[in-house]
Amino acid sequence: MIVRQKMVVQAEIICPQSSSIPVLDKYHLRVPAQELVELSSSPPPPASEIVTLESVANCSETIQGDIVETSSIVKFVPNIRSGSHADIGPRDSMDDEHICIDDLSGHLGSQFRCPMPSAFYAVFDGHGGPEAAAYIKRNAMRLFFEDSELPQTTDIDEVFLNELENSHRKAFLLADLALAEETSVNSSCGTTALTALLLGSHLLVANAGDCRAVLCRNGVAVEMSQDHKPSFSPERKRVEELGGYIDDGYLNGYLSVTRALGDWDLKFPLGSATPLIAEPDVQQVVLTEDDEFLIIGCDGIWDVMSSQYAVSLVRRGLRRHDDPKQCARDLVNEALQLNTSDNLTAIVICFSSPSRVYEPAPRRSRFRPCNLSEDARRRLKSLLEGN
Repeated sequence: MIVRQKMVVQAEIICPQSSSIPVLDKYHLRVPAQELVELSSSPPPPASEIVTLESVANCSETIQGDIVETSSIVKFVPNIRSGSHADIGPRDSMDDEHICIDDLSGHLGSQFRCPMPSAFYAVFDGHGGPEAAAYIKRNAMRLFFEDSELPQTTDIDEVFLNELENSHRKAFLLADLALAEETSVNSSCGTTALTALLLGSHLLVANAGDCRAVLCRNGVAVEMSQDHKPSFSPERKRVEELGGYIDDGYLNGYLSVTRALGDWDLKFPLGSATPLIAEPDVQQVVLTEDDEFLIIGCDGIWDVMSSQYAVSLVRRGLRRHDDPKQCARDLVNEALQLNTSDNLTAIVICFSSPSRVYEPAPRRSRFRPCNLSEDARRRLKSLLEGN
């Protein structure tokens, strides 16, 4: 990992002098341009080649007033099943990690009792090395369900939902502190994190960084998370108000995300407000029969395709073969075809079985084609011309 010399807090590794223009490194870190492999880029095919749909919906616009309707929660019980796929991509090392648990109650046993279907999914996209993402994955059950004091109840009401959100926020902050104390993880190492928790028809998504969760609602992409990049104006404003700065799209001229776990070289001492934070954005929504599936992916997917493009690709695949694992593989392969420059991880979580769409068999022509000899052509031409 190479970083710039100008930083708010001095890093342990200093970059060599270079006159080249720094460009975006897909591991979230800034590196000199000559150190990146140049890839020929081809733009994604238009969404109309998959299916013509309306534009992407924003989660805050779509789920407003949709969270604490207890009567609607019991109307739809999802049939949860998932598939995932990961690939190193053009990188030399794999720094992504992910978690897929379709039966959370069965996985945690007596630690977590839930009378309704429950599941947990997560993607961790590391930078500065794989250690931070690997540590969070290894300790995820303790951090997100034991130490964070996840509330347990048989009734989902407003009180429970508030406690659930607070519990998940606490889990991200605990994970961040754990990385500060973990001697096996370098202080210049960090990871973005996105989690999705399903309790019956209730979905909670928490995100810190630039991984993304996208819900398919009747074929339309509904983004359930916000990419925390320096280009996002609310994040830029928050960073600058806390004494940080944005240089050519990088936080403090170094990091391409404004929220992450770890990276303690860039954070102020414990208890101090800092431009780089681990506080997640949390979105909650009550699923209905209109909600077909959820896609979770690292930025290696979203760097080369839109949310709607990904939803259309997965929806078409599910209608053909109803296999979420194959759909996750298709997303990764599509991103590779579109020349992504990062590691790749995709998870597809289905809530119900789609209506199958079968390819129609080719229709046979009613007439059999035949070839005419040159003499027959002349005679036919003469007949048609009345000679």
